[in-house]
Amino acid sequence: MNRLLASAAVAAVALVAAPAFAQSSGSPPAAAATPPAKAAAGAPSAAASGADASVTTGMTVKDSTGAQIGTVSGVKADATGKQMATIQMGADTFSVDTTRLAVEDGQATVNATAAQIRQMLKK
Repeated sequence: MNRLLASAAVAAVALVAAPAFAQSSGSPPAAAATPPAKAAAGAPSAAASGADASVTTGMTVKDSTGAQIGTVSGVKADATGKQMATIQMGADTFSVDTTRLAVEDGQATVNATAAQIRQMLKK
């Protein structure tokens, strides 16, 4: 049952996050000295902040409002080889493809609010 909830949460977070990550300027990434751009909702975009490059166990996770919602409790490859981060949010856990997390200043940000994530976990 917990795996079903986690899978549903991953799918729902991906749907919520997809529009923000689908934007592309068509130009190569900016030089490392350029500060990452912020997404419209205030959360850094995955492309601008080096998503997947540095998601690590123990990392703080914030929601799209900037509120701390939990920590990364593990990072491992799934059956297809995608790197998945398991996020501990209170008593709940869910998994997210690491490419769906924006990383900035040693913290990961998911493009959904804590309330949206809790709602997805209930389904």
